[in-house]
Amino acid sequence: MSLSEDFLTTGDLHPIDIVETLAETHDWEFDRVTEDQIAMAVEGQWRTYSLTLAWSGQDETLRLICTFEMEPPAERRAALYEVLNRCNDIVWTGAFTWWEDQKLMVWRYGLALNGGQMAVPEQIDRMISSAVMAAERFYPAFQLVSWGDQTPAAAMQVAIAEAYGRA
Repeated sequence: MSLSEDFLTTGDLHPIDIVETLAETHDWEFDRVTEDQIAMAVEGQWRTYSLTLAWSGQDETLRLICTFEMEPPAERRAALYEVLNRCNDIVWTGAFTWWEDQKLMVWRYGLALNGGQMAVPEQIDRMISSAVMAAERFYPAFQLVSWGDQTPAAAMQVAIAEAYGRA
């Protein structure tokens, strides 16, 4: 039975309920912050990523934010912003941004479910895995440009190279 069939038989289709079930299935640490929000920790190859998914009934949007701490030297911020722009030119879903005040690298994505549409577990699972894969893919480029004195173009070569293994 697929994840979708499992939920269709129970009739329980709140997006955050689906996320909670996925977190349990994958054995991720999570905290159901409110009825409409969940926070999780997902282990990657490079580090553990903090993910928050929140449902806005008013906007009919499921928002995903994936973060990890980073404190690049002030003199390397311009290069980091250039790498962010280059990353965002490559990806199709979501986008990276740097939250200076919180010292966080952020991957953001919103799944619009207008008109009463429902997300299926496979969609949400894909959202989460895409966020972690993007963070894993570009993490080395962020590190190289921030602390390795690499140019943005050189740092991006690591992210563009074909990856082997798993995220």
